[in-house]
Amino acid sequence: MNQKRRTNDIIASEILKLCMNGASKTRIIHKANLNFLSAKSHIENLMINGLMEAVPTGTRVIYRTTPKGAELSQVFSQFHGEMDKLFSF
Repeated sequence: MNQKRRTNDIIASEILKLCMNGASKTRIIHKANLNFLSAKSHIENLMINGLMEAVPTGTRVIYRTTPKGAELSQVFSQFHGEMDKLFSF
């Protein structure tokens, strides 16, 4: 099987999209196909850079994309859309 490894920008983009309406760490792990340590590292980096925030809700924490993160996610999507058009032959 020929699988390509995802780059950090692709993973970050996926996480930001998942968290637009809020997502638990478990949902991020499952939907972005990450292991716990990898997800934790990516989430921390996104939060440190102001792209995501942790919102406590009772006993759980929900992660949400910030406006800055939403803007970056949109730029990622546009860029990757253009790259797909450029290299789809």
